Amino acid sequence: MKSAMAEEMKKKAEQPAPEAPESEPSDAKAEKPAEPEKPAEPEKLAEPEKPDEPEKPAEPDWKVLYAVTLADFDNYKKRAARDREDVYRYAESDILKDVLPVVDNLALALANAKDKENDFVKGVQLVYDGLLKALADHGAKPMAELVGKPLDPNLHEAIATLPSPEHDEGLITTVVKTGWTLNDKLLRAAQVVVSAGKPPAPAATEQPTEAEK
Repeated sequence: MKSAMAEEMKKKAEQPAPEAPESEPSDAKAEKPAEPEKPAEPEKLAEPEKPDEPEKPAEPDWKVLYAVTLADFDNYKKRAARDREDVYRYAESDILKDVLPVVDNLALALANAKDKENDFVKGVQLVYDGLLKALADHGAKPMAELVGKPLDPNLHEAIATLPSPEHDEGLITTVVKTGWTLNDKLLRAAQVVVSAGKPPAPAATEQPTEAEK
């Protein structure tokens, strides 16, 4: 037994020792940890389209613009001159309106004078004629004969409407106060009476019969 065990131990001693596992080289680096994934870059927003630039206005025609401006200025000068002339022409209208009642009174006095050859009446007539000439020199004129003409609301003031056997409806029958114009512009409206038409015919009276008598 001892010899058998000795032989077995001898065999084991003769067997080569098992090679130790090769160790990893010392300079081998440990495995690196997995790098974290980079976040995906956000998509770039599309740039907004630039609005189309407005077209530049065309260069004005300076010759035409100059001609239009010159014409406007010329019209302005004419209008200003016309307005200034109207102011001069009608500036005395207020004074003339105050004189007209005096002329009316003189005309009424002459119309009711019994003796036209009286020296006093002749003196009044001279004053009246002088006033009419002075008014005419300033452009004031009495309206022409109005009896029998249609009523014009722009020139006449109707103060009454009466039947008239001689004039149709709407025609002037009587002038109560003379109308006046100043340089062809109304200064005072004429006061008139207008016809309402011909009066109705009187009813025929029945003649009594012989029996009634």
